[in-house]
Amino acid sequence: MKRPVIAAADPERLDTWPRYSRRLCQDCQATCCTLPVEVRLDDLIRLGEADAFERDEPLKPVARRLQKAGTVEHFNQKHGLFTLTRLASGDCLYLDPVTRLCRVYARRPDTCRNHPQIGPRPGHCAWRPKAG
Repeated sequence: MKRPVIAAADPERLDTWPRYSRRLCQDCQATCCTLPVEVRLDDLIRLGEADAFERDEPLKPVARRLQKAGTVEHFNQKHGLFTLTRLASGDCLYLDPVTRLCRVYARRPDTCRNHPQIGPRPGHCAWRPKAG
C-alpha cells in the first residue's frame, strides 16, 4: 500500500501541520526541535544544568546563571518558565546537527516528552522531510 503524500508544514502556520503519526518522525528533519522549548526547573535538574538544591533558591539568580552559561535564552518569572537557547540555525542546543537526533533524549524536558499531545497544535506536528 502506498503512503499518502504529506505536504511539508510551515512551523509558523499551524493550519499546515499534519496530524501526528509516529512514522512521521523517521523521515522528519526534527522541525519540532527548532520550536521554542519552555522548561521548568525540574527539567533543568534532569538535564544536569541545575542542582536539586536550587529548588529552594529564588529562580531569578538561577536563570541569570543559566543565561550566562548559554543554556537559557529567556526566563518568565511570573510562570517560572525558562526557554532553552536555540542556536543561530534555530536548532535546540541539544539537537545534533548531523544526525538530527536529540543528544539528551533519555533526559529530555517534559515539553519534549509530551509533544505533540500538548503544544501549539495538540495532536499535530510541524513535520518537514529530511533534506536530501
